[in-house]
Amino acid sequence: MKNLQSTFSSPTTRIAIILGVAALILSIPLIAMQFTTEVKWDLTDFMVAGALLFSTGLAIELVIRNLKTGTLRTIILVVILLALFLIWAELAVGIFGTPFEGS
Repeated sequence: MKNLQSTFSSPTTRIAIILGVAALILSIPLIAMQFTTEVKWDLTDFMVAGALLFSTGLAIELVIRNLKTGTLRTIILVVILLALFLIWAELAVGIFGTPFEGS
């Protein structure tokens, strides 16, 4: 068990895991585009979503590595995830009416 834990503690491995999870999430709209015309993403959409997912993953990794336990860690993680969802919703449908809205 110790050997497995040391394998996942490598920064290269953790970045590869973050990239893999982001690619897995991005494969959902890619597959959906093959079956329906309601999902219409272009290369820019995939690049922006990938950058958003990767930066969120890195931020979460940074918090997990630097704050071991406690309420502050939980609050910061919730804020990071809330920011991800609000930015994603704004880019998708424009809930705030910014110039970056997706509608």
